[in-house]
Amino acid sequence: MTQTSTEAKAAPRANDVPLEKVALEAYVPLAKPSLIGLSRVELAAKLGDIGVPASQHKMRVQQLWHWMYVRGVQDFDAMTTISKEMRAELAQHFTVARPDVVAEQISNDGTRKWLLSLPSGVAGEKAHEVECVYIPETDRGTLCVSSQVGCTLNCSFCHTGTQRLVRNLTAGEIVGQIMVARDRLNDWADRTTPTGSRLVTNIVMMGMGEPLYNFDAVRDALLIVADGDGIGISKRRITLSTSGVVPNIARTGAEIGVSLAISLHAVRDELRDELVPLNRKYPIAQLLQACRDYPGASNARRITFEYVMLKGVNDSLDDAKLLVKLLKGIPAKINLIPFNPWPGTRYECSDWEQIEKFSEYVFNAGYSSPVRTPRGRDILAACGQLKSETEKLSARERQALRAMAMTD
Repeated sequence: MTQTSTEAKAAPRANDVPLEKVALEAYVPLAKPSLIGLSRVELAAKLGDIGVPASQHKMRVQQLWHWMYVRGVQDFDAMTTISKEMRAELAQHFTVARPDVVAEQISNDGTRKWLLSLPSGVAGEKAHEVECVYIPETDRGTLCVSSQVGCTLNCSFCHTGTQRLVRNLTAGEIVGQIMVARDRLNDWADRTTPTGSRLVTNIVMMGMGEPLYNFDAVRDALLIVADGDGIGISKRRITLSTSGVVPNIARTGAEIGVSLAISLHAVRDELRDELVPLNRKYPIAQLLQACRDYPGASNARRITFEYVMLKGVNDSLDDAKLLVKLLKGIPAKINLIPFNPWPGTRYECSDWEQIEKFSEYVFNAGYSSPVRTPRGRDILAACGQLKSETEKLSARERQALRAMAMTD
């Protein structure tokens, strides 16, 4: 990384400086790069670089694709359909490495959180860290994936937003989180279970960072995840959540084609300016117009609007009525999220009775309005609680958090 000044290390927030002016630390690839996250075209180019004849590229790429994304192998020696000589050549120049697991936490509700170490690309410099979360449910297993190291949006109710943005993740680091989860869950193609079903069935880009401020890498990663000859998770089971980067919403539908979720959280610009400062750049009217224009949106494929329930802030029946009015004409469902507390926050979760009243009004207006069950609060794995280990809580703060989780 070339940015070493005090200004570079104290990256400004989105409400202070446009993202394109924020000094991000660059990712510098290591001497032996991983093939994870490369497209088929990019893989073929890498093979050409080490002298593999062009006539073999299609076959070799398909072999690599299968071993990496169907079988989940972690070294070239395991790719037994490739000759020993070719495996040795590949190992000399590349790896199939994914992020290292620094820590794994398992909640009392079965949620798992992994702290992952990513190379900084600079010798002697501390590795970067991100978190991803696996949520097992009755009919699915959802993996919450990060797109950036840190976050620049500074949403006032979000713990993740209290840390600085360091850099964007590469496509390989995004795909690598899914591969790590399958590694830890023994969830690859040769896994033997009574049903043979997958454990990771759904992907949500709702972890650390704003996915649409890292559009190219997120797009390339999700196209690999959705590839039917590889990881094979349907685009209908992949959801990208954005705080409202309006120019890239249409691109998401056109170039990625996954389900869209909007972190809305307020129905008036003056409040959303405070809760989600990005609103100052892309106010509610612009955001909702982008949703109306979203490619592929229909009653069969609705846009999800996420709405965190904050006591006395955004949870009145007047808010519910305005929410219904604002979403008129958009094929939508409304996901109500009880606020997940963290030490130092000034917000409280709405009373359950008020959440039910809010949900009932929205439901009676014709919208699906499920209330998201908090998962993993005791390990800081719930929505809005992710944060890298380098900026973790003190022992006293951890004790306070556990007390909060026990009283909810």
